[in-house]
Amino acid sequence: MTLLRTALLTSMGALALAACGDSKTDPAKEQAAIAKVAAPAGKSWSQTVTVTPEGGYAMGNPEAPIKVIEYASLTCSHCADFSNTSHEELKRDFVDTGRVSFEIRNYVRDPIDITAAAVIQCAPKERYFALMENAMAAQAEIFANAQGNQAGYEAAMALPPAQRFPALAKAIKLDTFFQSRGMTAEQINSCLGNVANLEKLEKGVNAANEAYPIPGTPAFIINGQLAEGIGTWPVLRDRLKTLGAR
Repeated sequence: MTLLRTALLTSMGALALAACGDSKTDPAKEQAAIAKVAAPAGKSWSQTVTVTPEGGYAMGNPEAPIKVIEYASLTCSHCADFSNTSHEELKRDFVDTGRVSFEIRNYVRDPIDITAAAVIQCAPKERYFALMENAMAAQAEIFANAQGNQAGYEAAMALPPAQRFPALAKAIKLDTFFQSRGMTAEQINSCLGNVANLEKLEKGVNAANEAYPIPGTPAFIINGQLAEGIGTWPVLRDRLKTLGAR
């Protein structure tokens, strides 16, 4: 990973064509149905968010028998499709039952991705999933803003890292995107001007590649094992049901 040193993927077309996961199936043996587990009084499991030692964000019952990790990129169209089609049903029918915990680990692939991911991770942890969903839903708008100011994008990428990412956020209007969702300009600039926040995301990708043969994004880990052939919500939903989340 060299996102902090070079202007990777400055072509918007390259972003659109970068590798995403496939959707071939990998059958799993049907397991017995798992009983629901009630959340603590006054809470729902989908509102229970923790930051994991690996730098991911997990929602749900920490003791859930089915633990799902998604490696997600904010500039992957398949990740956006998964987010847009899954989040309500995933929370309601799986996470809130206490049967499934769901963790996202940002798998950053390009300058736009790492910029947006860093800002989201600088927000309070309780806002993480909502901001990820917002950014995924606005992926086409974010790309359009970048395409509309290619000169500003390239000028930002020529700056040293501490100036590069605040300038990039401004050039492609990510700053106003997140300001409209409750973050201040000062918070965004401080977050992106701290190179350690960007380095942490790069280290997360390197750790993922060492731990698993990540085939593309989205990639899913279920109970510690890479789940082959899951790239869409219907396929993951069926797999969770097969594993007893029903």
